[in-house]
Amino acid sequence: MATRQLNIFLSASIPSAARDPKYYETADVIAIRDAVLAITSVLLSNDCRLIWGGHPSITKLIAQVLRHYGKEANQHVTLYQSKHFEKYFPLENEEVAHIIKIQDMGNREDSLLEMRKCMLCGNEYEAAFFVGGMEGVEEEFNLFRKYHPEAKVFPVASTGAAAKFIYDENPRIYDLRLETELTYTSLVKELLNIQ
Repeated sequence: MATRQLNIFLSASIPSAARDPKYYETADVIAIRDAVLAITSVLLSNDCRLIWGGHPSITKLIAQVLRHYGKEANQHVTLYQSKHFEKYFPLENEEVAHIIKIQDMGNREDSLLEMRKCMLCGNEYEAAFFVGGMEGVEEEFNLFRKYHPEAKVFPVASTGAAAKFIYDENPRIYDLRLETELTYTSLVKELLNIQ
């Protein structure tokens, strides 16, 4: 009997000082990078599917892991992008075999919302990780909880920024290691109960 491939959602970005200081001032850029690399590596080596909405800073990190694991790894990733941002797509998009481009809705906000709805409603998810980020990560957290109330959610508070704000809203419901643990590979495996 074949086992079902687990879909895991990743919402992450590296905050920009120019956009909103509250996210930038609390962000740990090295922790964000390390968490994204660990999450991606664990998922690709365990036959899970990683699904994310292509923030350029994160797609570059995921492309690094894809290069390391080779061509077969591409079967385990799905990148969603809004055509509204097509002229800004990073070159690393070319390294991702499965990209779903969502219609431009005419403006930034509507285009992002349409992409997020397609990404979150079009898949069943076992869990989601929220890493660093700004308002977009908070918006994706809220939508994910709305569409997948039974799925596990992991705001990686040690990365700071939006993930920390999400965690701090109700820390009692989350695993305490999300705030303190920096050994992300072992943390991800333990949270998902995979090898």
